[in-house]
Amino acid sequence: MQAHIVTLPGDYIGPEITAQAVKVLEAVANKYGHTFTFDERKLGGASIDAYGVPLTDETLDACNAADAVLMGSVGGPKWDGVAPAVRPEKGLLALRKGMQVFANLRPCTIHPQLSAACPLRPDIVSQPIDIMILRELTGDIYFGKRWRAEDRLSATDEMAYSAMEVERLARIGFEMAKKRRGKLCSVDKANVLECSRLWRETVQRLSAEYPEVEVTYMYVDNAAMQLILRPAQFDVMITGNLFGDILSDESAAIAGSLGMMPSASLGSGTRGLYEPIHGSAPDIAGQDIANPLGTILSGALLLRHSLGLEDEAKAIERAVSQVLDEGYRTADIFSAGCTKVGCTQMGDLVAARI
Repeated sequence: MQAHIVTLPGDYIGPEITAQAVKVLEAVANKYGHTFTFDERKLGGASIDAYGVPLTDETLDACNAADAVLMGSVGGPKWDGVAPAVRPEKGLLALRKGMQVFANLRPCTIHPQLSAACPLRPDIVSQPIDIMILRELTGDIYFGKRWRAEDRLSATDEMAYSAMEVERLARIGFEMAKKRRGKLCSVDKANVLECSRLWRETVQRLSAEYPEVEVTYMYVDNAAMQLILRPAQFDVMITGNLFGDILSDESAAIAGSLGMMPSASLGSGTRGLYEPIHGSAPDIAGQDIANPLGTILSGALLLRHSLGLEDEAKAIERAVSQVLDEGYRTADIFSAGCTKVGCTQMGDLVAARI
């Protein structure tokens, strides 16, 4: 297979972790006889420094012409003083909108080698935890109308959804649940918000097309609590942009380290945007100590969802598991008795085990 991949390293630790994921993808290509070409572009603060805007039209065009996009992380204190309209994060939001990726897949699994890093009691996580959170990505309060009074003492952010936006995400959730354990939980705040009532009504209507999937509905505050009390009950969770942002970060904390968590953002086709869920970590940038495994595992999702290379995706996941079995750890997941390695060495170890 030949595939063209745009990379957007971003800011601070972004280039460090992205380089390791590219290294592992190249190892996959060499082993399985594929040809992957990589086109590096700027996003976020790096783009502001170079071009004055967090995302250029040329970069967006390149992303939409690629088979997949692999991203590092954007933002940081260097750009705190820039105008809100050109903050680094605006580039990421514009990229998601411009690529028309509306479903953010955030898996939550606990690697058995890192079970001690899970903050929950051992009896709570005695059952296997394998959750897929689907967060709607291009609607909700993040993209609604905004208003601020002239005296700066009051403000409004609009939460808005259409039935079409809910349905297209829910269909992906139902289809994933069919292939997993047949359970889907829709999270909303339908007891208070009209927007959430539309969400629930749409999911209920669509559920009639998927009789083989067991559907439950949960208010977001209860869902946040249940993720702590009984995380093993969940299979696929679907929710809106704001609630999904919060719940998926909570699930990452359950897994023990933000540095381990990959994500995929998908649209109606195969092209997707892949990135770790953590931030740019300015405090450790340039020290070769960042954890690249979340980005490397995002590369596995890229192979699976955009390129249809399931065996190759599993090869990356096995390689990561093998390195953890052998006791190698970056600083964020290090514990006594393990071997501490840096970002570059961790990438080398995973690539070697491909």
